Amino acid sequence: MIRPELPSDAPAIYEVHLQAFAQDGESRLVNALREDGDINPDLSLVAVHDRRIIGHILFCKIAIISGTVETSALALAPLGVHQDYQCRGIGASLIEAGLDECRRLGHRIVIVVGHPGYYPRFGFTAAKESGISAPFPCPDDAFMALPLRPGALDGIGGTVRYPVAFDTVGAHTS
Repeated sequence: MIRPELPSDAPAIYEVHLQAFAQDGESRLVNALREDGDINPDLSLVAVHDRRIIGHILFCKIAIISGTVETSALALAPLGVHQDYQCRGIGASLIEAGLDECRRLGHRIVIVVGHPGYYPRFGFTAAKESGISAPFPCPDDAFMALPLRPGALDGIGGTVRYPVAFDTVGAHTS
């Protein structure tokens, strides 16, 4: 089952990312975003199995800046599945449910820093092709964009600005 996070889920979400990444950067990122008020619970989804949270995905607000023009977008970061449940399609289910919710809420663009062999199956392509760049060093094929509506990337270009928590924690990947 996939559902929006509840306030009581925070410790389990922390543990999922700690288990998924074998370090606490993504866990600390989620907590920092939550503390800063940068989490919309409708865009922070958990996968539950036998009443246990086994996966989590977060989409947070970002901006694409070009001169004085600022375009709203979302970052998919982080995505984590507990080690005991990886390679079972849970991450893909979280991505699909999350993207559906992003569309339902009227969002237009999602950016991800991730594995170039994984995210393209969901429609992500190199952000560079749309003139969108990362604010940090990143391989072009790992920095990707997804239009949630036809034409959403038309005329968009610039550099992504992430919430402050990303710089504080030093995590930009999912």
